[in-house]
Amino acid sequence: MNKLKIQFLGGAGTVTGSKFHLETDEINILVDCGMFQGLKELRLQNWEPLPIQVSNIHVVLLTHGHLDHCGYLPLLVKQGFNGKILGTAPSLEIARIILEDSAKIHEEEAERANQEGYSKHHPALPLYTQDDVVAALDLFESIEEGEDISLSENCQACFKYNGHIIGSTFIELHLFGKLFVFSGDVGRMHDDLLNLPKQPQWADYLFVESTYGDRLHPKEDVAEILTELIDRTIKERGTLIIPSFAVERLQSLMYQLWKLYSKNLIPNIPIFVDSPMGTNVLGVFEHYPNWHKLSEEEYNNMCNHINLVSSYRETWETIDDPRPKIVIAGSGMVTGGRVLTYIKQLADKKSTSILLVGYQAEETRGRKLLDGATELKMFGKYVDINAKIVHLESLSAHADQGELLTWMGSIKNIPEKVFLIHGENTAMETYQIKIQERFGWNCHIPKLHEVVELWL
Repeated sequence: MNKLKIQFLGGAGTVTGSKFHLETDEINILVDCGMFQGLKELRLQNWEPLPIQVSNIHVVLLTHGHLDHCGYLPLLVKQGFNGKILGTAPSLEIARIILEDSAKIHEEEAERANQEGYSKHHPALPLYTQDDVVAALDLFESIEEGEDISLSENCQACFKYNGHIIGSTFIELHLFGKLFVFSGDVGRMHDDLLNLPKQPQWADYLFVESTYGDRLHPKEDVAEILTELIDRTIKERGTLIIPSFAVERLQSLMYQLWKLYSKNLIPNIPIFVDSPMGTNVLGVFEHYPNWHKLSEEEYNNMCNHINLVSSYRETWETIDDPRPKIVIAGSGMVTGGRVLTYIKQLADKKSTSILLVGYQAEETRGRKLLDGATELKMFGKYVDINAKIVHLESLSAHADQGELLTWMGSIKNIPEKVFLIHGENTAMETYQIKIQERFGWNCHIPKLHEVVELWL
């Protein structure tokens, strides 16, 4: 018998900070290494060292490159990790782009806080730097999707396409004769850009995300909602601001807008994409055509239809542009990035619309806008919100409850246990009931830092 200790270092009781530590006498594995976002009590944990011996971790397995799954990697390396960081080639490329952007934002925010004196820390320091990111990137090693990888004598891993973002996978971990399946973030069953997620066939222990475990995505007419918002923007000579995640949602929005224009459903309104990270992600779509559905012609037409904003000077030129316009800028939950500058300058105008796309975590500015906030704190000051706020949930990159149940429904055996992760408590509790009703499986909702011991 072999003892396995699983510790839930993130993604437990929350949708962010995914980190799952598996410790055996033979090998220690960390599945995902994400940063906490949203609630202050969670964000403060980003500044704390992990409650494990980091130097004893042999390998990190990345399901995909989003910040809440890879953003803690530079800190892991600072704390003594020196093993391999494995993921698919596009995942590692996305992770590189996101980590470099994250470090730049942390450095810029620390510098601004020191200049303007709004931090209680003297001096304010970045969470990590560009140099810290370089040290983490040195440990990246790409693997092929669907290929069995030997990690140790009694441990093999296989990364399988799950359609959440480009490069994303779920992970099958064969450990001492038992199969552990980590869902990562499961994609949609119907997506404009990505193929249908592959599904697990067997699982002794299933770790499944529950972001939308308590709801179905509404059947929204995306084209109609976008068309109405654009008509309003043109009539009021205003600005439509779309905070967007740089990976997948930005490209999906570009595709939707180009499609509307090509069908003569909207006029040729200027569209500005102000996301250096999003621009870099477009390059990943170009380099890995087998990971998405766009043809070369569709990709080129979509890119040629928008204006890429590259410098901060161009950001201000875009803000001052008097024409009705659409601005897509990061970040998707309004937690940072260039979208803050647009909202700070334009959200007090009634001619401005803000379109929120996808999930908005607790305590993020995006969630506050969704909940009807009349002011937002940015850069140490409060900004009045008079803009029209609209939410498009159906463009989310996460599977909803029905799609998650379908994804799990292909499993042929009865798992010994299902762990519900990466969701808020209400979503996980609702999803637990649904799984037990549908399949009769034994579910558990782990708490943050909980340790589960198994004998294999």
